[in-house]
Amino acid sequence: MPVANKQGMQLRLIAVGKLREPYTAQACAEFAKRLSAYYPLEIVEVRAASGTRPADAMRDEGERLLQMLSAGDEVWLLDRTGEEFSSEDLAQKLDRVAHEGSRRLVVIVGGTYGVSSAVLQRATLRWSLSKLTFLHEWARMIALEQLYRAAKIIRNEPYHH
Repeated sequence: MPVANKQGMQLRLIAVGKLREPYTAQACAEFAKRLSAYYPLEIVEVRAASGTRPADAMRDEGERLLQMLSAGDEVWLLDRTGEEFSSEDLAQKLDRVAHEGSRRLVVIVGGTYGVSSAVLQRATLRWSLSKLTFLHEWARMIALEQLYRAAKIIRNEPYHH
């Protein structure tokens, strides 16, 4: 039986674009359901820019992403140049955020071209899932799975290591 989120922290995942592949959408829905047993979770999709130059797309998407944030949010940006963590390290970071009084942790999955400098500056943590490059849909799925795994680790519940 899952342990309630005693700290009251909420999770929000904001992603540029929609999930197009049914298998990815199904996996994301399953991990979101599991993760919701530990933390209130909201998934928000912002519209991807279309037919624009990369710089324009990053600026437009960045504005939409920043509008979804509140002043007190802890913001983790999925970024290929960010820090890589083991699942245990991620669990420690998630637990630290929850215990330091953050009301909401926001994880951002940027668009095809990346994110604007304003979004990079707003991030409190840049999180790299791997040195490999993943499809944006897969990055969302992996992030949800890893957050779920971290929640299980925090509570000393069994999960494959």
